Amino acid sequence: MAPSTPTPRRPTLADVARESGVSVALASIVMRGAEGASEASRTKVKAAALALGYRPDSRARSLRSHHNRTVGVALRLGEPVHAELADALYAEADARGYEIILGAIGGNRDERRVMDTLIDAGAEAIIGISLTLTAAQMAPVASQVPVVSLLRGYRQLPSVLTDEAAGIDELVAHLLHLGHRRLLHLDGGPAVAAAQRRTAFERAVARAAGNVAGTVLGAGPDEATAFDVLDAYLRETAADQRATAVLAFNDRAALGVRRAIDLAGLRVPDQIALTGFDDSEFARLAHADLTSVRQDVAALASAALAAATSPGAASSRHAPHLVVRGSSATSKH
Repeated sequence: MAPSTPTPRRPTLADVARESGVSVALASIVMRGAEGASEASRTKVKAAALALGYRPDSRARSLRSHHNRTVGVALRLGEPVHAELADALYAEADARGYEIILGAIGGNRDERRVMDTLIDAGAEAIIGISLTLTAAQMAPVASQVPVVSLLRGYRQLPSVLTDEAAGIDELVAHLLHLGHRRLLHLDGGPAVAAAQRRTAFERAVARAAGNVAGTVLGAGPDEATAFDVLDAYLRETAADQRATAVLAFNDRAALGVRRAIDLAGLRVPDQIALTGFDDSEFARLAHADLTSVRQDVAALASAALAAATSPGAASSRHAPHLVVRGSSATSKH
């Protein structure tokens, strides 16, 4: 019988000390970033750690400190903004000495199961992005660990939000400045923030001076639904009655809108302008060149992690800003 292959051993702090020719105590000072080591010693220890592939054992630190300094993040698969927020949360966690555990919400893993898994994994707090659970459903989770809601407001939980109305106001003002007077908003249906963006659109149109018409069509947050809704609208609405600018619920929906516009043989932005929301990777694609509202991802991540690690943290709201690209016209209509 062939001998089994031994499992590779994880390098220890003692290995780093031996490799760099210093004591374990001095190696520990260097790896913790504490004072008491010369620059020469720091250089040797860090070089040895890099060569050996050593990294501190966060679990051992947790046992010593009785805190694991780990925050769980529940996010939805397929949402570009969630991915950007997760990346920003990693950076923020590194700066604050925390670790992040991701829990992916999808068709086979609902939000409650993901949060239970994060708790079982030892998360000391959870940041949930665009959660859809009711306040009553959230209560059992929040009774076990601190929970911060990111991008959806809960009265009972610290909530870190984008000022949705401010973003819509900027979009409407931009389009009115370009001379558009017939605006169409494809809302996000049941999606988180859809109601806020729809209401903000209706109010912005109502406040507008002059002969401005605003129409809302029920749609959804995805490309397929947005395509179906706008395709039907363009086929059923007379050319002289159609909107000259479309505000899609988000950038994913804007991709579906763009496909329907192209199928109808219309030119963007000459015959119809198009905007999105989130300024995700989709908006920045060369063929999309999409005018969109940029959520302040860095500020949102910083506030969410601060709230998750600070008992009694207050909710906060963060201003977005408009990013103008080629999908919105530059000439008067």
